[in-house]
Amino acid sequence: MSGQKTPFELMMEQAQEMAKAFNPALSSFDPKGFESLWPTMPRDAMEMWFGKGLGKNGLDAKTRLLLTLAGLTMQGAQADTPLRMTVRHALEAGATEEEIAETIAQMSMFAGIPAMTRAMEVAREVMADGKKDDET
Repeated sequence: MSGQKTPFELMMEQAQEMAKAFNPALSSFDPKGFESLWPTMPRDAMEMWFGKGLGKNGLDAKTRLLLTLAGLTMQGAQADTPLRMTVRHALEAGATEEEIAETIAQMSMFAGIPAMTRAMEVAREVMADGKKDDET
């Protein structure tokens, strides 16, 4: 049985073949490369659209993004792209790496260790990429 593919692996192969048939350029599509086309919103813009612009005494953008990060962690590995973008935006909105890690860790009680671990891996990648960008 160790050489056989799971039904999920077979389904993914079929989907990839179908995508290539529709558009050959999709055979080399990289979601992370696509994500880099979306710039991180400036903190002021986030505050205006998602922060206290909604209500004078409401949650600030940083808090809203940390709540979003908690929800995305709950979704597990299916949400890598929005999770990466939310980490980038949370950092821009003033969240510290520790606050991001604590938000994700808190979700282990609700989403489970595998979902928390995957979210931590994604967040670490984003933070490491940000540090590389700062060095250049």
